[in-house]
Amino acid sequence: MKTTATLTAAIALMTGAPVLAQSYDVETLAEGLDQPWAMTFLPDGGDILMTAKGGTFLLYDAGSGEVSALDGAPDVSTAGQGGLLDVALAPDFADNNVIYMTWAGSVTGGTTTHLGRGTLDTEAGTVTEIETLFQVSPGIDSTAHYGSRIVIHDGHIYMGTGDRAFKDFGPDHIAQDLSSENGSVIRLRLDGTVPDDNPFVDTQGAAPAIWSYGHRNIQAMTLHPDTSEIWLAEHGEAGGDEINIVARGENFGWPLAAYGVDYRTGEQFAPTHQDADGFAAPAYHWGPGRDDHFPPSGMTFYDGDAFPDWQGHLLVGNLFQQYIGVFPVDGAQVSDPERVLDGAGYRIRDVAVGPEDGYIYVLTDGEDAPLLRLVPAQG
Repeated sequence: MKTTATLTAAIALMTGAPVLAQSYDVETLAEGLDQPWAMTFLPDGGDILMTAKGGTFLLYDAGSGEVSALDGAPDVSTAGQGGLLDVALAPDFADNNVIYMTWAGSVTGGTTTHLGRGTLDTEAGTVTEIETLFQVSPGIDSTAHYGSRIVIHDGHIYMGTGDRAFKDFGPDHIAQDLSSENGSVIRLRLDGTVPDDNPFVDTQGAAPAIWSYGHRNIQAMTLHPDTSEIWLAEHGEAGGDEINIVARGENFGWPLAAYGVDYRTGEQFAPTHQDADGFAAPAYHWGPGRDDHFPPSGMTFYDGDAFPDWQGHLLVGNLFQQYIGVFPVDGAQVSDPERVLDGAGYRIRDVAVGPEDGYIYVLTDGEDAPLLRLVPAQG
């Protein structure tokens, strides 16, 4: 099933938004998805593997336009923000059909984010041989802030985690605790073991999997196509959302340096990032204040040919304000975004660029959510 609607200058006129550098049409590829969370393209043909929060893998067949549920998934905890979360293909997927996935699951002490892998068999409609490679420690009695985006690069897997909504805004916050992987980016070999060159391998009491820390809730993560840096976007507290460039061993400050305010009181609880404060500053941020926020989910750099004026721009999904931010990027400098799909009423859960067509694929959020595709406007 595919339907097309023109959503270009008309929305700009209705909302007062600036006219975009690139006009586009919106195609609805599939409808009725139940809380989809992530997507990745399978090689050749444009098929898309997706996850649904309730604990199901979904396969979009580009030829027929049909979406089918696959058997086989890990046991997930779906309460709150939990569920089956991110998915990515192994670098040698063409040889072995191995996929990586993250999910929220039960452990001693509560729940936590899991990383695992399995084998995809599209003909049989199954994912088999699922094994757990890593569990974030410690498990916590919370249903929030699992983070959970993953990027595979150079023989390693990077996974962004969340702080599990830990509410102590002082130096004892779990994101500042190097003994815990909550509120961090972890770096592992593809078999789930810890590399010897991780920054805290030789630090007494530190979790050796940590690559960077001081993060709140990472729900967007991607690889820069030119520099091979890991970029991420994370939720702030009532404002203070950030785009960060991950660096080895760096502390990104949460919650000791932040642009948000306390959800409960509306008051600022920490200074904003300052020069020489010892924390890595964001490349871009929102806030301070609850009225200036961009809760991100899903991001990628645009590297296709269909929208040449967006070449090299960073695409970031926005849940609450319901648009895709298209951010100009110059080195480490990120400028204010154009707003794509602004006014269309979609919470954006994930965004990707088609490897064969250069179109922008958008996975929306909700219990009856569509999979969309943005193509250059006709006429």
